[in-house]
Amino acid sequence: MASKSKGGIGETIKTVVYAVLIALVIRTVAFEPFNIPSRSMVPTLLVGDFLFVSKYSYGYSRHSLPFSPDLFSGRIFGSEPERGDVIVFKTPRDNDTDYIKRLIGLPGDRIQMRQGVLHINDSPVKRQRVEDFAYHDEYGRTSFVSQFEETLPNGRTYRTLDLRPTGRDDNTQVYTVPPGHLFMMGDNRDNSSDSRVPISAGGVGFVPMENLVGRAEILFFSIDTDFHWYEVWKLIGNIRYGRLGDSLE
Repeated sequence: MASKSKGGIGETIKTVVYAVLIALVIRTVAFEPFNIPSRSMVPTLLVGDFLFVSKYSYGYSRHSLPFSPDLFSGRIFGSEPERGDVIVFKTPRDNDTDYIKRLIGLPGDRIQMRQGVLHINDSPVKRQRVEDFAYHDEYGRTSFVSQFEETLPNGRTYRTLDLRPTGRDDNTQVYTVPPGHLFMMGDNRDNSSDSRVPISAGGVGFVPMENLVGRAEILFFSIDTDFHWYEVWKLIGNIRYGRLGDSLE
């Protein structure tokens, strides 16, 4: 009986170890879950959204591995991201913190904001005013803000917010994206620390290709920010069912 008991414990331990290893492999080479903690990508992503990021979309770098070990430089099996992709990356400020933004500028592009209108290579990006967005801030206050449908030169369409007509980053210098780097922006244009703000000023700056973690693919869960995890009995009523399974463009 004792040997059977020991064998049973040993098999259980092996099963747990195998499960952990399989989960680590999947997380490293296939999909990794992320949650959205900030409002920089509203209206596309809301605080309380949980999504899967495909790790294989752009190949692999050291940031594809847990804890970003300095085992190699550059990317292997790399492929080029497309303008308009929603991407998780390690901010160049510390090469550790995960950010999620939309890819706007590719290497060699000239990017500028003029009176709130995005310009790529000196041409204004088409945008159309749509219905106002009910914006909920971190204090629970609701306001209705200007919402636009923006279409990039490659046809990718998404929505952006303009909280203030003369925001800090609505008029910028021309940014020329250097080789091997990308220019990222949040869809919530007046509430996003992104490539418009240099690292020296606490922003993101240009993002090296090596820092890409993966492409945001699909929302698998979403919970209202009014929900607190210790109030388990309120879980069912606070799930945003309409967002479950949404793919990201």
